[in-house]
Amino acid sequence: MLKLKFNSLKELNKVLIDCRRCPRLVRWREKIAREKVPRFKDWNYWGRPVPGFGSKEAELLIIGLAPAAHGGNRTGRMFTGDRSGDWLYRALYKFGFANQPVSISKNDGLKLNNCYITAIVRCAPPENKPTSKEISNCNFYLKNEIELLKNIKVIITLGELAFKTTIKTLNELGFEKIDGNLKFSHSNVVTFSKNDKENLKLICSYHPSQRNTFTGKLTEKMFDEIFSTARKFLSDVG
Repeated sequence: MLKLKFNSLKELNKVLIDCRRCPRLVRWREKIAREKVPRFKDWNYWGRPVPGFGSKEAELLIIGLAPAAHGGNRTGRMFTGDRSGDWLYRALYKFGFANQPVSISKNDGLKLNNCYITAIVRCAPPENKPTSKEISNCNFYLKNEIELLKNIKVIITLGELAFKTTIKTLNELGFEKIDGNLKFSHSNVVTFSKNDKENLKLICSYHPSQRNTFTGKLTEKMFDEIFSTARKFLSDVG
């Protein structure tokens, strides 16, 4: 029986990487890991749930959708080895949240500064579309992460599903909206509070998917502005 509460991120991730709660996702992630693609034929794919990573003291939390089939599902690290990650780590580096602008493998020397990265679903889903049940199955990992990351002051959600799921999760954890619009739109900011303590800022961004970046729906300037806003909020409360 799965624990509903974890005492540390290390304990959470140890349980997470062996999770098999979603049969469809288990079949898909393992199929991809076996069959691979020609350009990665020499890789030993991770093929398991992908844990979050970063600083346990982080003030910035980034929440994505799910690992990419030949990105995180291959490398074992969130947003590592795919085009979305190219955009994300370039922005993190620009604004001082990472020590380098690229993320290729778990052993590439990347370190996050005051930042933690996770997702609402930890296994690569077919067509990048997890079901509502799969999101629900994975949600207690996200809840535990938010509770264990005691210093979080700003959350950036990447994409509409991550935005809506994060809001629902925060509400279930006792956070209440005190300012902002709960409608998904790029650069939207919502402020939450819990027990009249310090405010938590949630910044909404389009996901840096190829669909969004290739079509110009999300530009580098637009994405940079998200992290500029996050940096400003952290400076204001620091």
